Amino acid sequence: MPPSDYKQIIYEQHGRVARIVLNRPRYRNAQSRILLEELDHAFGYAGEDDSIGAIVLAGAGDHFSAGHDLGTPEEMADRELRPIEEGLRGKYRRGFDQNIDKSLRWRNLPKPTIAAVQGYCIFAGWIISSAMDVVFADEDAMFLPANFQYFSVPWEMHHRKAREILFESRFVDAQEALDLGYVNRVFPKEKLEDESMAYAERVAANDPFQLRMIKLAINQMQDAQGFTQHIQGAFPLFNLSSLGESDPGYALQKPEGRRRPMVQRAFDNYEVLQASKRNESESNG
Repeated sequence: MPPSDYKQIIYEQHGRVARIVLNRPRYRNAQSRILLEELDHAFGYAGEDDSIGAIVLAGAGDHFSAGHDLGTPEEMADRELRPIEEGLRGKYRRGFDQNIDKSLRWRNLPKPTIAAVQGYCIFAGWIISSAMDVVFADEDAMFLPANFQYFSVPWEMHHRKAREILFESRFVDAQEALDLGYVNRVFPKEKLEDESMAYAERVAANDPFQLRMIKLAINQMQDAQGFTQHIQGAFPLFNLSSLGESDPGYALQKPEGRRRPMVQRAFDNYEVLQASKRNESESNG
């Protein structure tokens, strides 16, 4: 499949940099099965192209990615054509392929990868940004770490901070993500694309074999500490946790629509925080 045939992503080459764009802005770049398949193909295509030295991953529109596609018309039509196996086995197989196999494959690409994140970066958005080597963000970026699916959170920050954020279920803004070390650099919205591409061009100008060895050495360091084993081992807990959402005693009310309860909880917490800031500002004013 040539990149020109992609339906839900855009593939561009700028000199020695490949720029891959999630292209479903109408749905805040929700990740459908088709999008993830095309993304996997594009990463493989860029990885094998000797004229490419670095890869930038971006999102069209106002948001990088609001997470998994939980039921857009395109996704549902695809499920009609290619039914997903029902039950726990089907859910496990599909989830492992989409969130573990693909993400680890992207993490282990032989070339440096840079995520350019704006707006929402929720759950599956976090997953694909986490699989990149470097993360740049605009000042308005909002991250919501993923639970169990590609569970990189305790590797991206101190485990006590990971507990605090995940226990509460809250967004991490760009500045906090920078302070935690998850984001490398923060830029004004209008400069994010240019700065990301300029960095990628500087990286791509280096020797590709040296870059590959540097990346391999860092990934091997993480794997010696158990990174891949942990990512794979934590995934079954996602299936167990999601099944628990149907229990009669589940603590959170299921939101209207298709939003996951913990995602809704994060939005609720964000609204409470913003209201508190407004009240404090009015009191001080």
